[in-house]
Amino acid sequence: MGKILGVCISEKKGVQKVNVGKVELVKNHGLKKDAHAGNWHRQVSLLSWEKIEDFKNRGGQVKDGDFGENLIVQGIDLAKLPVGTKLKINEAELEVTQIGKECHQHCAIYHAVGDCIMPREGIFARVLNGGVVQINDVIEVVD
Repeated sequence: MGKILGVCISEKKGVQKVNVGKVELVKNHGLKKDAHAGNWHRQVSLLSWEKIEDFKNRGGQVKDGDFGENLIVQGIDLAKLPVGTKLKINEAELEVTQIGKECHQHCAIYHAVGDCIMPREGIFARVLNGGVVQINDVIEVVD
């Protein structure tokens, strides 16, 4: 079991997201008002808070959303979850569809902070069941 520490969106792709604290997850779409939402397999991006803290401890100066993550999760090593794992946050349910990603070119995130841990440590999911998600909500692995 983990805890949501950040809920971030951006209105356009390739830029840092902003922590809005609370958002609606829309079934088969993603986070309402997020540029990455849509009918595809990477509707929601998740990153472990512990990995962000490791980056900060190595001298990186970042804030919530700088790696392009939608949900910052404490207490679960997300990158170790296999594809197909289901996650539950209140009435919302997610299914892990991808671990990490390949970056073909450095985006604004990389240029702003000098590295991007999202390709190595982030995971992606699709929304199986919608609902409201906010900071301090419990997230649990259900499958």
